[in-house]
Amino acid sequence: MNPGDRALVTSIVLVLAVLWGGFLVHRAPDFAGSTAGGFFGVAGAVLMVLAALPYSLVRRIPSLRRTTTRHLSMRTLLGVHVYLGLAGVLLALVHSGHKFDSVLGMALTATMLLVVLTGYVGRYLIATLGEDARANRDLLAGMRSRLTVPATAGTNGLPGEPADRAHFMLRAIGAMADLDHALAMEERLRMLLKRWVVAHIALSIALYTLLALHVWAGIEFGLRWFR
Repeated sequence: MNPGDRALVTSIVLVLAVLWGGFLVHRAPDFAGSTAGGFFGVAGAVLMVLAALPYSLVRRIPSLRRTTTRHLSMRTLLGVHVYLGLAGVLLALVHSGHKFDSVLGMALTATMLLVVLTGYVGRYLIATLGEDARANRDLLAGMRSRLTVPATAGTNGLPGEPADRAHFMLRAIGAMADLDHALAMEERLRMLLKRWVVAHIALSIALYTLLALHVWAGIEFGLRWFR
């Protein structure tokens, strides 16, 4: 995983959190229905659809996946999916003008943020836990190899005196026990977080259902005045 990519996505997620929290100090009730607000809303909706639909189709239709991956890797498509989705949510939050006074609007905003959260957990947090677990396993294997090879003075970094070796081995065994415990806890957390896929898909379906209702409501109760 590219650390720069992870840092950029983390920064965008933090910006989204701050932008959402801005309703505590800012309200623009008329912005969503204005020309500029409408532009942000339409652009955000289009980006969210473009983020989900092509990636989902390519991932789940084998023939389309084979054709597409000849030109673009799934990793590249995943990156497009992530960045388009984040950009869409960012524009949608701007579109809202922090006007959260309808059940549909609040449900849509909450679902958008939960989709971002579950996506972030799956894409970056689980991967980070995996990297930490691999590093801990390598460290544990190295410690075990040092303790299982017969030690003489200066061999494998073990002290030469019996009393010193015994003290060193006791400390090493304690450290190994701590690593074993950490690995067990990391594995439990990873197994729990792996359910993010189900949550992410379910929330995404809810998001696009609410988005369709929001668009319909905007047309029905907004554009009808121009008929």
